[in-house]
Amino acid sequence: MTRKAVLFTGQGAQSVGMGRDFVEASPRAAEVFRRAGEILGWDVAGVCFQGPAERLEQTDIQQPAIFTTSAAIWEAVRGDRRLDPGVVAMAGLSLGEYTALYAAGSLSFQDALRLVQRRGQLMQAAAEANPGGMVSVMGLDVEQVETVCRQASERGPIQPANFNCPGQVVVSGARAACEAITALVEAAGGRAVPLKVAGAFHSPLMAPAAEGLARMLESVPLEPPAVPVIANVNCQPHRDPDTIRRWLAEQLTSPVRWQASMERLLAEGVHEFIEIGPGRILSGLMKKIDRKVPVVSIGAAETLARPIGLTA
Repeated sequence: MTRKAVLFTGQGAQSVGMGRDFVEASPRAAEVFRRAGEILGWDVAGVCFQGPAERLEQTDIQQPAIFTTSAAIWEAVRGDRRLDPGVVAMAGLSLGEYTALYAAGSLSFQDALRLVQRRGQLMQAAAEANPGGMVSVMGLDVEQVETVCRQASERGPIQPANFNCPGQVVVSGARAACEAITALVEAAGGRAVPLKVAGAFHSPLMAPAAEGLARMLESVPLEPPAVPVIANVNCQPHRDPDTIRRWLAEQLTSPVRWQASMERLLAEGVHEFIEIGPGRILSGLMKKIDRKVPVVSIGAAETLARPIGLTA
């Protein structure tokens, strides 16, 4: 039996029109969007399907929109079927960790949606209070990235924020430091691309957001996941409500260790990955982590007919 892991996409994968084809193909997906609008009090489907792109890119809108789209795709794929024993783990990139916990039964849809909406609001507020940004650094190893961060820190705090795959590390920090690091990366032989994000996510500048999220998590009902869900902050599987609450709050100020998380799953014998959500970002990262491992990307309704490790 092939051991499989289900992966859920994170922030930055949004595009106008996402999820519409699943709603047209699946009543279960349509119900997810209907419930999301009812719970949040705004037209989630309308923003996802029609935009405008500027609104969909707002952190406090983007996070619940991507979560809803990924949850809708998951429900369309899952249908009335149960997980095959071959699915041995789940993981999600940053925001996607919430979708993974929802899919694994740790969070109800309503609680997960409200959490990600509040998470986005808190991150947006922290970004406005402490202006910062993020820069994707390509072509340098981890030690080189840490070196240029130390050099740029003369202009303000900055640190690695996403260890995505070999040769790609995203750094996060104060705006002046992000501006300074571009020349430092190029001088070291790499390439730096500033990201269109609201602030310095996964860095200490998000501390106020982490504190607010921790307070909200205290009152959210949680269950142990039905299958292991790998935490971004330490590549360890969530075991119980205490680890879920603690590690989700820590995630806002700590680096996302995606490459190491995937390498852990590979070392544990996972031989196939299933990407759920808009876009193909995670499939692209996996090709750079281990090109030989197959990844089935479920981001369009035409892929619903693919066998992905679910059974009647």
